[in-house]
Amino acid sequence: MRYRNNCELQGTNMRKATRHCLSSGLLIGIAVGLFSATGSDALAGKYDPGASDTEIEIGQTKPYSGPASAYSAGGKVQLGYFEKLNSEGGVNGRKIKLISLDDAFTPPKTVEQTRKLVEQEEVLLIFNSNGTAANSAVQKYLNAKKVPQLFVSSGASKFADPKNFHWTMGWLPTYYSEARAYAHYILKHRPDARIGVLYQNDDFGKDYLHGLHDELGNKAKSMIVAEVSFELSDPTVDSQMVSLKASGADTFFNIGTAKFAAQAIRKAYDIGWKPLQFVSIVGSSVGQVMVPAGLEKGVGVITMGFVKDPTDPQWDNDPAMREWRAFMKKYY
Repeated sequence: MRYRNNCELQGTNMRKATRHCLSSGLLIGIAVGLFSATGSDALAGKYDPGASDTEIEIGQTKPYSGPASAYSAGGKVQLGYFEKLNSEGGVNGRKIKLISLDDAFTPPKTVEQTRKLVEQEEVLLIFNSNGTAANSAVQKYLNAKKVPQLFVSSGASKFADPKNFHWTMGWLPTYYSEARAYAHYILKHRPDARIGVLYQNDDFGKDYLHGLHDELGNKAKSMIVAEVSFELSDPTVDSQMVSLKASGADTFFNIGTAKFAAQAIRKAYDIGWKPLQFVSIVGSSVGQVMVPAGLEKGVGVITMGFVKDPTDPQWDNDPAMREWRAFMKKYY
């Protein structure tokens, strides 16, 4: 097992390793199925780079540093899971070696590290790398090289395009469909809402905007009173939040990664702005967003989820949750 990173993971408390950590079992379960389905060439002893009779080598990039370092929890959990898997004999007798590299959530670094994984380490595939911009930066390269880009850790619609990128497979529900679900809720329950939107200025944020506008339809022009963006390089979103409050919006779409989602929740509370707030799934972690923002400041926030939240007491006696907690205690 190789872990090529000198950065310490932020928030090693088990309960803070929420969505990405718990979801890793689902991802890896599917991946194990793929690894197990060796074709006729494999049975004949012929393999692509990264595979042999004894080992399958895969790679990924994760933000172990930089503005999205909270998501590095996923990489640490996956490293632990493959350690567990290997201790139990691997997959059909093959050990899985995961090389997890830091890209600091910056596309140029993602390109550099991905090329290293493919051309120097000769991994079989790229697995669950983080971020819309980061994965976009290497999508054409990986497809040209015919290296699978599996379970992209982004909900951007562009990663569900098998016609043009058939070596790329997404994983998360799309941001577009998530935004449409929120907008549907607003149309049904708050048809007179005045909506303010804070969005990350990249494909991630723009996918949400697209879904929001499409679901609101002709009402978008009258219902959306303000849209303000921010860059990943911005230190805070404080000024944007002041502008949104001044717009008179009573409904707020908080579309940002963990750091900025937490800042927005905290700032809204601190300036006395109390809209109905929707937080995107990537910014909804209890440990990585709600706790840093201040739990009392996020009361009433609406979001969505597709995994069992380990901070929710309803799962305390759930067999799968107990098994996961035992795994986390030993391997995380």
